[in-house]
Amino acid sequence: MFATQSVENIQFLPFLTTDVNNLSWLSYGFLKGDWTLILVNAVGAALQTVYILVYFYFSPEKRGVLVKTMGLLAVLLLGYCYFNLLVPDVSTRLARLGLFCSLFTITMYLSPLADLAKIIRTRSTQCISFPLTVTTFLASASWTLYGLLLQDLYIAIPNIPGIATSVVRFWLFWHFPPDPNRPYKSLQA
Repeated sequence: MFATQSVENIQFLPFLTTDVNNLSWLSYGFLKGDWTLILVNAVGAALQTVYILVYFYFSPEKRGVLVKTMGLLAVLLLGYCYFNLLVPDVSTRLARLGLFCSLFTITMYLSPLADLAKIIRTRSTQCISFPLTVTTFLASASWTLYGLLLQDLYIAIPNIPGIATSVVRFWLFWHFPPDPNRPYKSLQA
């Protein structure tokens, strides 16, 4: 975004879903007392918030970005109120928050596939990032293994779609290699 001074061809949804995902897992980590979840997701939430602010700065559609971000904050506030005020039993809260986090993680991993039809129609992977695909594969595989080590299915299971969607994107890069004559946009989300 800094290089092009634009958000053209950069989806906002992955930034937003990843931020919600990090903030949700941060809450789960605090409730569970898991410092790995706390540290990783605190850093992730901070970075995603910076990405959202940068996106907002460069976006010509500031109102749309602001409305979506305010919607995110409203959902987070409602979730906080629900989990902390209406579910007093800690084990029940942990189970429900784990399920919520799991569903949001799956949404986060599926959001970059919104461009799938465009990629197939144009026969170009220009709108997706290969480094992000590699990172997603490694992160989702790591979280799956971590969840299995802890015997926490709320962590392990929702990361499997991250592995699967990364494999689909690897296949797309193999089947529709980037055009060497067009510069690769490394900041694509």
